Amino acid sequence: MGSPQTAQSTSQPTLIRGLSLMDSVLLLVGGIIGSAIFLTAKDVANAVHSPALFLGVWIAGGIISMLACFAFAELGAMYPQAGGPYLYLREAYGDLVAFLYGWMIFTVNNSGTVAALSVGFAAYFSVLVPAIGPQHVVLQIGSWSLTRTHLVALATNALLTWVNVVGLRRAAVLQNIATWLKFVAIAAFIMLGFLVGNGSWAHFSSAAQSAGAVPAGSWPWISGIGVALIAVFWAYDGWVYLGWAAGEIKDPQRNIPRGLLIGIVVVAATYVAMNAVYLYALDLNSIATGETTTARAAAEKLFSPAAGRWLAALIALSSFGALSACVLAGARVYYAMAQDGLFFRRMAEVHPTWRTPAFSLVVQAIWGGILTLSGRYDQLFTYIMFMGVVSYALSVLALFILRRTRPDVERPYRCTGYPWVPALYLIIAAGWSINTLLQRPTESLWGMLIVLLGVPCYFYWRWANRRLKAQR
Repeated sequence: MGSPQTAQSTSQPTLIRGLSLMDSVLLLVGGIIGSAIFLTAKDVANAVHSPALFLGVWIAGGIISMLACFAFAELGAMYPQAGGPYLYLREAYGDLVAFLYGWMIFTVNNSGTVAALSVGFAAYFSVLVPAIGPQHVVLQIGSWSLTRTHLVALATNALLTWVNVVGLRRAAVLQNIATWLKFVAIAAFIMLGFLVGNGSWAHFSSAAQSAGAVPAGSWPWISGIGVALIAVFWAYDGWVYLGWAAGEIKDPQRNIPRGLLIGIVVVAATYVAMNAVYLYALDLNSIATGETTTARAAAEKLFSPAAGRWLAALIALSSFGALSACVLAGARVYYAMAQDGLFFRRMAEVHPTWRTPAFSLVVQAIWGGILTLSGRYDQLFTYIMFMGVVSYALSVLALFILRRTRPDVERPYRCTGYPWVPALYLIIAAGWSINTLLQRPTESLWGMLIVLLGVPCYFYWRWANRRLKAQR
């Protein structure tokens, strides 16, 4: 097993604990609520066909996430260093499983999210500033083109990386401002939508089903819920950010559990309210067959065609805030891997003045920028969502293993409802994984392949680390 991070030399600069409980909650909430809530309603409506289920799967997604968070709260309080699930998996299963998790986060999951959110921000911001739109091609090479939208996306990634490099406090302040602005805008959209919007409560009735509805309780009905949860889990993804950044959270034994539980409740309430507004504006069939950006269609129906422009501004703001959280948290995973000698050694360094994992942040920005220019990040991220849920399940299972193998480790917070609550999550995650394998075999198998490609890299870094130790 890897050496604990606390064993590093005290002569070297270390990360500082500068994130309060409020900072932690805003990091989690701001990181989760990105662009997905504005884009996933169409996929969910196509899968469930019923207004009750359309809202129910969002409630279910919040509850299922909460089941996992109870387990992650105990694990986070046990191991309050940077890395989160990387540490939990390392302590329970060994270096290889932990490395493959970190490999997945670096190559696709987090870097792909950086690419997707930066392009999403630039694309929706171009609605307000057409001069930076994707129709403005800067360079064309064969079928590949570099547009002004790409340049804005790269610049945004670089800006947020620079802010994070020059100090945790600056990054936290920017994150907090972006998240509060996002909250205000979303709350205004929800309240005005219900109070003065041109919608109908009839859309919530059981009769307002979309085409293709199947009998309740049948296998297609159950499978449809599982497919809908793919989109829902993607929208809720990001609650691991607190574990990733645990090494910089004040009083982590108390604030990690509190931040996780408060944050998920806030996100779930926001998601259910947003989707209720969509359903108030549009009947389920219109959501299922309408444009991809359901939020824009709902805004235009509730208010006026001009409202779509302001909704684009809200999505841009939301994407910016989520990108800020993604940049901050993700680099801490690679930092933890490098400390164990399982990644580029310089990524384990903390800047002596700014006290941030500066090199890890820069490498993350470079790889995220490459994925941005490749235009393949959406496909890669679809492939890896399956493995993301598998990694959560393995982390929850690690709780059971560590209860048995590490009974002496201090547990400031003990998982609520243990063993039944985490066991219920494992049963749900297993059922969802099997259904996803059956319904989306190509994406699931590609996700497995991407993770397994990290195996030779693991053995290379393990060999290089042993060689370096032998030379000292």
